[in-house]
Amino acid sequence: MGFIVGLVIGLAVGITIIIGFVKAENYRSKLRSELANTVAAFARMTVEDSRKLLPAEFYPSWVVFSERQNCLAFYLLQLTWLNHHLTKIWPYVDEAASELIKASVEPVLEQYRPAIVASLTFSKLTLGTVAPQFTGVSIVDGDKNGMTMELDMNWDGNPNIVLGIKTLVGVSLPVQVKNIGFTGVFRLIFRPLVDEFPCFGAVSVSLREKKKLDFTLKVVGGDISAIPGLSEAIEETIRDAVEDSITWPVRKVIPIMPGDYSDLELKPVGMLEVKLVQAKNLTNKDLVGKSDPFAKMFIRPLREKTKRSKTINNDLNPIWNEHFEFVVEDASTQHLVVRIYDDEGVQASELIGCAQVRLCELEPGKVKDVWLKLVKDLEIQRDNKNRGEVHLELLYVPFGSGNGIVNPFASSSMTSLERVLKNDTTDEENTTSRRRKDVIVRGVLSVTVISAEEIPIQDLMGKADPYVVLSMKKSGAKSKTRVVNDSLNPVWNQTFDFVVEDGLHDMLVLEVWDHDTFGKDYIGRCILTLTRVIMEEEYKDWFPLDESKTGKLQLHLKWMAQSIYRDS
Repeated sequence: MGFIVGLVIGLAVGITIIIGFVKAENYRSKLRSELANTVAAFARMTVEDSRKLLPAEFYPSWVVFSERQNCLAFYLLQLTWLNHHLTKIWPYVDEAASELIKASVEPVLEQYRPAIVASLTFSKLTLGTVAPQFTGVSIVDGDKNGMTMELDMNWDGNPNIVLGIKTLVGVSLPVQVKNIGFTGVFRLIFRPLVDEFPCFGAVSVSLREKKKLDFTLKVVGGDISAIPGLSEAIEETIRDAVEDSITWPVRKVIPIMPGDYSDLELKPVGMLEVKLVQAKNLTNKDLVGKSDPFAKMFIRPLREKTKRSKTINNDLNPIWNEHFEFVVEDASTQHLVVRIYDDEGVQASELIGCAQVRLCELEPGKVKDVWLKLVKDLEIQRDNKNRGEVHLELLYVPFGSGNGIVNPFASSSMTSLERVLKNDTTDEENTTSRRRKDVIVRGVLSVTVISAEEIPIQDLMGKADPYVVLSMKKSGAKSKTRVVNDSLNPVWNQTFDFVVEDGLHDMLVLEVWDHDTFGKDYIGRCILTLTRVIMEEEYKDWFPLDESKTGKLQLHLKWMAQSIYRDS
């Protein structure tokens, strides 16, 4: 009896285990099938499908959907077709483009010819057998009167380019340009749109972005290094020629239909006024002593359009207070680049750091005061090393008011600075002598040193005895406040007046010192240009102390102007 009961129970348990195992396998098989269907569904999803499932605000910051992704399949098909046909017609393009490039680039090469070279021409110029490949295409929105297309291009070609170079001593050198590697973005602007085929009047071609341009130079049958400096000079000439002949905003306008397309040509749209004030905490590049910094600034990296400041010897916190002007040709895409170098005398200067400001971030007619952090390379975003900062004052002034931007220098409601700059200029232009006059902004600067906060501890008792020395950098006039004993948050409320002969080029320097019985200890300083107080006439603000870990000064500044002129 017990055996039979045990057998029945064993069979029941066995059957139960078998049934459970079969159900588990069926369930796992169902899950696998559903997962496969889900993966297949995700594989068929488009960008629009993903946007419907999950709104944009739920995506992490590194997920970006561009217009190229939206039409990726279509664009890839078009690019495949374009590259295929370009390869087929490349021999004919080579023949036509070689003559066009030679005719248009040779004058530019001559313009940027190095001083050690007597003549620079093309001896041979063919583009080779390898056609460039287009790797991306996009349409730029926002132009109602035309269409803008951007094409990503990559070219690792085998051109045969030989430059005929004649040196000043009469030596002729055939220099071959080899191993050309180029990656960039070309911009095509089809404008204006018309109601006749092909529906646009002209095409403007420009190199929108030059991502990479590599090449090597080799003297045919010789060594280019035999003439010191020749290779670097020729390479710089080639890069300048590319920059000046086709790099945006420069463009080549190709008429398709008869008409006047002069409005498509490159024209200046405004002026950028730059005051290079100072730099601080620069990296020291010298083993003995300190760096000798100077600055180079440009909007377009051409030699004749690059401005250079004076060199400040043996100083990691230089004060330049120099003014420069730049022509702006496209405020929406151009930017100002600042590079700080260490002057090494006869040797090549060493880069300390660089920075840039996008002109589209400037409000026309408004002075912008900026401190820019220096980096090693503008293309590298992650640079945590402290290379110092540079201080600029920027003012963008568009030409005219036809674009809806009112030029403040022509406005009826002017600040005192604008009235000084505008006053009497019309009468002067109408005089027969036509002599140029420089504006000298003269007046009285009233400075009230109100207080300071968070002065660093200077004494053993955990206090300080601070006072402030005020000086005008150009005139050398000085004053100082009284000493406030045993205070890290002193209050002075003292006012000082300075007669300023040239406010646009002078600076106010305020140095904070700790008074000791047998001397004094330097705490920090503030350096202020007079641009803001001249334009606003009066303001009160806090200013951090440079060269000090903590501390700030509260100042009240007031300007009482009196303009004079001098002939130049």
